[in-house]
Amino acid sequence: MSERLADWTKGEEAITYQTCASCGHVQYFHRAFCAACGAAGPREARASGKGTVYATSLVCRAATPETRAHVPYNILLVDCAEGFRMMAHGENDLAIGDSVAASFKPFAGKLVPFFTKEG
Repeated sequence: MSERLADWTKGEEAITYQTCASCGHVQYFHRAFCAACGAAGPREARASGKGTVYATSLVCRAATPETRAHVPYNILLVDCAEGFRMMAHGENDLAIGDSVAASFKPFAGKLVPFFTKEG
């Protein structure tokens, strides 16, 4: 098995995704198999960080003591340019349909993807 690429889930400033060599399916969560056809060993690639806001939800009440300092904060669903959808943090004024680009910020002690309006 090959070594995994750098990714924000490991504290790196990168977003990775997988594509299936058998059926072409694109998936965001790392798996040892394709979620669409079951083929083993989907290929990993680094995402561009570009996308479009699909949904947005402004969180105004802290879920934990660690998140209290960040309230209000925006949770987004982003349709990424490579064909997968991911959940991430973003600027509070983002709206559905906005073109966005990823950067990375600390949130409750971890490095997370943070989307800002592009252009």
